[in-house]
Amino acid sequence: IRRCPMVKLSLSEDNQNLHTVELSYQAAPGKSVGVPGSFNDWDPELLPMAYSPETSAYGCTIHLAPGTYEYKFVVDGEWVLDESNPNFAANDFGTLNSVINVG
Repeated sequence: IRRCPMVKLSLSEDNQNLHTVELSYQAAPGKSVGVPGSFNDWDPELLPMAYSPETSAYGCTIHLAPGTYEYKFVVDGEWVLDESNPNFAANDFGTLNSVINVG
């Protein structure tokens, strides 16, 4: 996964209704990075991201049904927007969430 875009979508071979979504976050090694979103009830611990020395980024893969989803990254406890994704929406906390459209 390269620096931009940080979201990669493809059709999953396992289930034609699910799409494979690869998310990545560019950061130095040694951080704790997770992906809470509307797809996992905003739980920052359900999708931990693993660091890859080859890309100098944290990444994870999820399988989602077609639809629109909001998410953020949680980096060492701080909720941050995916700055590489130009799609975002306001949330109830007065900040922004990143948005992905699947399928």
